[in-house]
Amino acid sequence: MKLNIANPTTGMQKLIEVDDDKKLLPFFDKRMASEVPGDSLGDEFKGCIFRIAGGNDKQGFPMKQGILCNHRVRLLFKKGMSCYRERRSGCRKRKSVRGCVVGPDLA
Repeated sequence: MKLNIANPTTGMQKLIEVDDDKKLLPFFDKRMASEVPGDSLGDEFKGCIFRIAGGNDKQGFPMKQGILCNHRVRLLFKKGMSCYRERRSGCRKRKSVRGCVVGPDLA
């Protein structure tokens, strides 16, 4: 799983690839916008607190806030909803999105 860690005060971003599932256990079954301590990722992140902001699953479907599951669902989107850009006026579209719960199938 890839973790994109950003610090908004300094503008720094860091991309970390974690292969060990034991290090990722504190992230599993947590929802988006929840805070997770970074102690499990190593000494470099001891004392840091991470906020889960989003992600994609292995097939590229984005996580959507408010869907309380950890699998894919198909929703009817309209103008103004996240994960959808209206092509023609008044059109709605059914799209696949992933729930907001973190699981092992995230990329």
